[in-house]
Order: sequence, then structure tokens, then C-alpha cells
Amino acid sequence: MSQGTPESTSVWLRSRGEPSLTDVFRTVAVTPNSSTWRKFLAFFGPGYLVAVGYMDPGNWATSLAGGAQYGYTLLVVALVSNLMAIILQSLCARLAIATGRDLAQACRDAYPPYFARPLWLLAELAICATDLAEVIGTAIGLNLLFGVPLEIGVMITAFDVFLILWLQTRGFRWIEAFIITLLGVITLCFGIQIALADPNWGEVIRGFAPTTQIVTDPNMLYIALGIIGATVMPHNLYLHSGIVQTRAYGETLPEKREALKFATIDSTVALCFALLINASILILAAATFHKAGHHDVAELGRAQELLQPLLGASIAPSLFAIALICCGLNSTVTATMAGQIVMEGFLRIRLPAWLRRLVTRLVAIVPAIVVTLIYGEGQTAKLLILSQVVLSLQLPFAVVPLVLFTASKGKMGALVAPRWLSLTAGVIAAIIIALNLKLLFDVATGAV
Repeated sequence: MSQGTPESTSVWLRSRGEPSLTDVFRTVAVTPNSSTWRKFLAFFGPGYLVAVGYMDPGNWATSLAGGAQYGYTLLVVALVSNLMAIILQSLCARLAIATGRDLAQACRDAYPPYFARPLWLLAELAICATDLAEVIGTAIGLNLLFGVPLEIGVMITAFDVFLILWLQTRGFRWIEAFIITLLGVITLCFGIQIALADPNWGEVIRGFAPTTQIVTDPNMLYIALGIIGATVMPHNLYLHSGIVQTRAYGETLPEKREALKFATIDSTVALCFALLINASILILAAATFHKAGHHDVAELGRAQELLQPLLGASIAPSLFAIALICCGLNSTVTATMAGQIVMEGFLRIRLPAWLRRLVTRLVAIVPAIVVTLIYGEGQTAKLLILSQVVLSLQLPFAVVPLVLFTASKGKMGALVAPRWLSLTAGVIAAIIIALNLKLLFDVATGAV
């Protein structure tokens, strides 16, 4: 289906409108007769924006808490989350390339308003929870590195909107280069810290083996769900299905098949790389805090304070803070773009980028300031972990429509997902829903 081609109303309730992120839509050229390597490079980038979801500050809090309390046990959750993300993100690319719609547009065009509007509200709630984690995490990073008071740091984060605006004027490749550069800095920081921590690699390997304790222990399940919510993030599903369409890959079926192949390779490689970072946070916590008997470490500030005496290197706390600030900046860019895709896709409302950013930032800043003023830094970890659990609870409302759309021959045409892929994604959705119901039961009965 080419842009503007009429579509059957029996398949979609509404015709496809203008794409989201029109300023960058199909702006990255894909040369038809170029080599395979050059085509791969043309599609290189969007997967790394998605991979940022593995490294946002909320993920730090859940991984630090998991590693400090349970050692290497929850590494298997990070691995399972990564596998879930690889499958779901491949479906996002498939949906976008086959239909020319991102996930938000597909929900708008496939469902009646009384069903689509609640999905929009839930997507906005997920983005606000993501933004809350970024605000607090970046503010803590500024506090740790420069001594900026937490309340001031929270307000400073509102001005990163200007960074995003400048990047958007330079082109989408600049945004991707910015993200990948910061990912490189984060990797370097954690590589040095893990080398200093010298973890027990035998226990690390055993940590990737599953255990029933994760489901039977309510507190461990709470942390595990937080890790899933911090990695397989709802806004990433909307984001990926939008930014894949920045590539000018053509409209014929062979061109679309080729685009799907390279987009899937890009996201899979990026998410495997992200697993190394995601797991390294938990490994660092297990090798330092859990080993030393500090099982209650979840606050990012306290973690930084303990790193120097435990690792015996004065550079360790600074590396921790630098990586945290880089994570916050990265997450800021991707959450902003996801917010634009969600609002433009569901409502066809096009707000200026700066206004959209300020709206979402204010929604996140207000509770962050209230918590820090009333409780101080001591409660920020609880708020971060809660934000990640909220994200996990929102996941089914993004995952289920994605699975249904990509399994529909009428909507996807020749690029419909293979039956085995749809069944696997359906099992993932069922697991997420079952874990969420278990968590709600535990909360209701006071087990957590």
C-alpha cells in the first residue's frame, strides 16, 4: 500500500492520515542498488533509540534493588525481558513497514473512539511514568556530580527541551548520533566499574538460569516486574513503529521485505547490546552491595556513596554519576519523540515540540518536587520503582493490540507475521498479564 492509496473500510475504520513526526518522515535515504552493507548502515540507528529503554534511571533503581537484595538471581529476568523486547520490537517494525502506520495510528484507525481514547490515556500515563523516572534520575545525577540540590536539579531538567529542539533542526541522523555517543559513554563507565568490582563470573552465569522463587516470593516478583517494566517499555513500542518510517525504503513488496529485514537486524543487535548494559547494573549491585551485606540499597545517591569504599577507587562514584546523567539525557530525547507519536497518532493533534515537551515535563516535575520536598532524597527510589511497575501494568494495553494487528492478514497483507511469531508474542502478552494480575493480588492482600 503506498501513501495515500485508498484502503478497505472493512479492514480499517479510518483511512490513514498524515504520518507522525512529519519533519523527519522518510528523510534518511536508502539507495536501492547499493551494497548490503550500505543498506544495513542506512537502517542503523532506530534500534539504539529503542535500546535506551534498558538504561533509563528507573531501570537503575529496580536493578540496584534487585542486585542488592537477591544477588545475581534476577539476571534471568533481564534476559527474559530482552528476549521479549526483541520479539515485540520486531513486530513494531513489521507493523510500520506493512501498513505505513505507527502503533498509535493503527489503534486510532482500527478501533472506535470509545476504545481508542482509553488506550491513548494509558499511553500518556506510561510516558508520564517514564518522564518521572528521567526527571528524578537526571536530578540525582546532577546532585551527585555537581552538588546541585535535588529540588533545583528537578527544575533544571525542564530546560533540556532546548537540546531536543536543536537536535531536531539538525536532522534525524544527528539525534541518532547523539544517542549512540551517550550509549558509548555509559558503556565505558560501567565497563570500568565492573572491572573494579570483579564479580564472581560463575555466579553471574548461574544467575541467568530460571528459578521458581521469582514468582513465589512477592517482594522478588515486585522487583522483577519493575525490571520488565523498565526494559519492555510501552512507549518504546509506539516509538519504534514511528521512527522506522524515517527511512525512505520504497513502497514495493520486495523493498518492504528488505526494509523489514534490516530494521529487525538493527533492533535485535541494539537490544542485545543493551542487555549487556542492563545486566551490568544488576551485576555491579550484586558484586558490591549484596556481597558486602548492604541488601537494602535502592537509592541512587546511597549507591554512589558506597561505591568508593567498596571498590577502593575514587573515580567510581563520578563514573556512576556521569553514566546516570547520560541515561537521563538519552531517555529525555526518546520519551519526547514517543510523546509526539502518541499524541499525533491517536488524536491527530500536532503540538510544537517545545510545548509537548513542557507539558509532559510539568506532569513529571510536580510529583517529583512534592516528593523531594516532603520526604527528601530517601524516598526517590520508591518513586522510581513505582514508576517502573506502573509501566509494566500499562504494557498489556500496548502489546495486545500490536500482536492482534500484526497477526491480521487483512491489515498486514503479505507481511503478516508468521504464525509461530504471533503465537510467541501472544504467550509473551499472556505472561505479562498473568504477572500483573499476581502483582495486583499481592498488593491488595498486603503481601508487598
